[in-house]
Amino acid sequence: MQWAIFYVILNIVMAKKTASRAPSGILRDPIFIQHRTDDYHPESPERLVQLYKMLDSWPEAKDLELAPSRKATEEELKRIHTKRHIEMVAATADMDSYHLDGDTPTSPKSYEAALFAAGGSIELTDRVLDGGLANGFGLVRPPGHHAEAERAMGFCLFNNVAIAAAHARDKRNLSRILIVDWDIHHGNGTQHSFYNDNRVMYFSAHQYPYYPGTGHYQEVGEGAGEGYTINVPLPPGQGDAEYYAIFEKILKPIALEYKPQIIFVSAGFDAYEHDPLGHMRITVPGYTLLASSLGAIADEVCGGKIVYLLEGGYNISGLVESIQGILRFLMGKTDPDSIKIEERETVQMREYLNELSRLFGNYWKSLK
Repeated sequence: MQWAIFYVILNIVMAKKTASRAPSGILRDPIFIQHRTDDYHPESPERLVQLYKMLDSWPEAKDLELAPSRKATEEELKRIHTKRHIEMVAATADMDSYHLDGDTPTSPKSYEAALFAAGGSIELTDRVLDGGLANGFGLVRPPGHHAEAERAMGFCLFNNVAIAAAHARDKRNLSRILIVDWDIHHGNGTQHSFYNDNRVMYFSAHQYPYYPGTGHYQEVGEGAGEGYTINVPLPPGQGDAEYYAIFEKILKPIALEYKPQIIFVSAGFDAYEHDPLGHMRITVPGYTLLASSLGAIADEVCGGKIVYLLEGGYNISGLVESIQGILRFLMGKTDPDSIKIEERETVQMREYLNELSRLFGNYWKSLK
């Protein structure tokens, strides 16, 4: 009888705990679809058209809370970008079509979409920091992690994740912010934004050598930021097991030692096994597995505060399924122990991780 009463009480407590959890947030806006690229351009509006269709037809999406979208102010943009760059992007609003570089086209609504992507990312960040949302995912366009202070490149106009992180640093007074970039391309713009700043750590696992050519493991930061840039350059062909080993054996020890107050994810999905621009082998369950690794870090050090912002990913079915899997995990509907991968990392990967541990162990005692 006593045990029966105990289990009744336990179930009530667990039910209240689940009910009191803040919802997961989603950022979406029709303006992001109005950023038009060239015919056959891989970063097409159809990416979000299909993602939004999934959300509209997915019963579990009712448990997601829609985060408000707004334009970023010039002050917010100028934490990362120069006034000259902002004016250059703004000038494209008067043009039917313009190329800011060889693969970064714009249309009349691109500047407005970029403002909303950056401003919406800030709003999502604030709601996670304030506790109104447990976590969030920004389904935004154009992407951002290649955008430099004074240059648009690699499909990117404004650097959404850097702008959101700079807001958390300067307006919310956070002193330990982690950005994790799992896009197959190195986020050169994000790295350069914080290369001398120990208040923002940048971690990237990416194909190398590959566009944009940055991201060697010897790029570790400068001045006060030395040791706060962690690059894991990879040859083609790496899959779930290799990426998970990188997250568990390199990222996690460093992150637990650094103790970020919020985690941002530059969430590109072009390392998906069938991506037309990529040469990696991450599967749909593999992305959920990576999210579970990051979730464990966030739960331990920052109350689960994590914000995902969409970057690349050009196989649309893989993009939609991968994001749906991550959203289920963020909402607490996936048991991390249920996510299985059949492979183990290769011997070569284990040896490489040992080399990286020795290198980064010069800065982080958790790797010694």
